[in-house]
Amino acid sequence: MEHIRQSALSLAPGLRELFFTLHQYPELGNQERQTAALVRRRLEELGIEYVPSAGTGTAALIRGGRPGKTVGFRADMDALPITEETGLPYASRRPGVMHACGHDFHTAALLGAAQLLQERRETLAGHVKLFFQPDEEGDGGAERMIAAGCMENPAVDAMLCCHVESGIPAGTLSVRSGPICAASNPFTVTLRGRGTHGAKPHLGSDVIAAGAQLVTALQTISSRRTDPTEPVVVTVGSFHSGAAGNVLPEEAVLAGILRTMSGGARERVKEDLRAITAGIAAAMGVEAEVRITESYPCCANDPAVTELVRRAAAEILGPENVLEMGEPSLGADDFGYFANLVPSCYYYIGVGCADGGCAFPNHNPRFAADPAALPQAAAVAAQAAVDFLKE
Repeated sequence: MEHIRQSALSLAPGLRELFFTLHQYPELGNQERQTAALVRRRLEELGIEYVPSAGTGTAALIRGGRPGKTVGFRADMDALPITEETGLPYASRRPGVMHACGHDFHTAALLGAAQLLQERRETLAGHVKLFFQPDEEGDGGAERMIAAGCMENPAVDAMLCCHVESGIPAGTLSVRSGPICAASNPFTVTLRGRGTHGAKPHLGSDVIAAGAQLVTALQTISSRRTDPTEPVVVTVGSFHSGAAGNVLPEEAVLAGILRTMSGGARERVKEDLRAITAGIAAAMGVEAEVRITESYPCCANDPAVTELVRRAAAEILGPENVLEMGEPSLGADDFGYFANLVPSCYYYIGVGCADGGCAFPNHNPRFAADPAALPQAAAVAAQAAVDFLKE
């Protein structure tokens, strides 16, 4: 175990360089061609076999020297349509695109773990699969990689995945058993009415007024229709209508997302959305069309695999740096597709800087991850794989 820790520290300069390159050249979901080429080139240098999967994805396999189980790891690769404002010397060189959620960190760290494990492959009693996944931020590359067969030949027995967290310092890890990420259901509501001159509102039906009431009323799903102890979030993040201040338009489009932690709540909240929308539309004399997308499932951590991660992290980081996550996140991640198939653990690796320079949250234009955490993340993953294949 000490050997893995020290080996990971020796990889730090190369991991930083890799991370800086990935950060400077971010790519949106399903466009990760340069990222995929870099990943595959590095796998070839390490002598690790791989196959393309789900377009820009890559599924790699480290074959252990003895028969045994198979453990898998997922790293997402896509960036976000955000203009970077960090001022870092290795900031994005692509205007309007940024790694604002740390997927560049995930990719670099998993390539580091790949090297640590490939160097020890003859001692492994089993195999390690590495999934470099496209489009986590979009329509779910995980589901498409699974459909392409990444979990078979050999069949994966357990899955692991780390995610950066700027709210805790580098050198720490946070995890919990049970639900850890929410299920998500993106939605759009299209309101259609009768347009008219702004001076004669009585001759039309006002979709903007109806939409404004709808935005407010949808918040009662969590505040008045849900047990206060049950996590439910309703977000309306987009509202588009009209082009002139003196015209009542004929259409308004609202877009948002529903986040829930249980299957029962997920179905009830969707029905609440439809019912509230129908009621307001009827009261305001407009027509409403609701479209709800079946998106990522809830991600729940298996207790045994979570304990495995805790032990591995304690060996690498020290027991005092393994933190217990009190409440699940209402963020969504398509790793839930993997977690629904096999026992899994989704854990958070600290990337906060000691000087406070990495304090901004994910999806913020000033988000940054401390590269000092890269060898730590690689070592924890490698140690967890070694420990799992021993059991």
